[in-house]
Amino acid sequence: MRIDVKGTIVSNDDKWIYELFEYDATCPNDVLRTIDQANGEPLEVYINSGGGDIFAGSEIYSALRSYKGEVNIHVVGFAASAASVIACAGKSDISPTAMFMVHNVSGEARGDYHDLDKGSEILQTANRSIAAAYMAKTGMSEAEALKMMDQETWLTAQQAVDKGLIDKIAENQNLRLVAAYQTPLIPQSVIDKVRSIVKNPLENEAGILTPEKAQAKLNLLKLGGSK
Repeated sequence: MRIDVKGTIVSNDDKWIYELFEYDATCPNDVLRTIDQANGEPLEVYINSGGGDIFAGSEIYSALRSYKGEVNIHVVGFAASAASVIACAGKSDISPTAMFMVHNVSGEARGDYHDLDKGSEILQTANRSIAAAYMAKTGMSEAEALKMMDQETWLTAQQAVDKGLIDKIAENQNLRLVAAYQTPLIPQSVIDKVRSIVKNPLENEAGILTPEKAQAKLNLLKLGGSK
């Protein structure tokens, strides 16, 4: 059965918001549903993603690694960040025009210096957890994996194979080259606004927000409005 890991990798709770904005996105439930339906049949996993949520990516990686049947992974455009972790979950090939990228985990922190020190510690711990996937796939040491991530390493298809991150170059594929790596990550502030509009309707002058006005507010967010 086919599994597409396309667009931004997001949590289950955020997937519907990406669909609302018509962005490609993949969440763990997308993969788990197909795994349940496959019932031991071979899985064909196609990846074209710049990454996203590391916890969602880790859940997908773990689900594929623990699957009892055969897992064949095909990097058809781009496998970066969390998507590069998923690419390490089984036997793999990569299109000659595709790319692979690994880098450090990033996040946001604010507060006093204790908070920022703690944020740095959490990020370094997350880096080690991600490095474990590269180590398991390639046999490289943790130091080698962390160095590769720290340098934000971009790899051609052949370089990814040479490093052992991918097993082989795919043959007989006519695939489009991916021109950009940035995934459309929706800001948390926009996600919070959408949740508020949909799940906690605001009152208008008459005391109630009609479905039409709720949809209008969502459309305004799509266009980049902030009111």
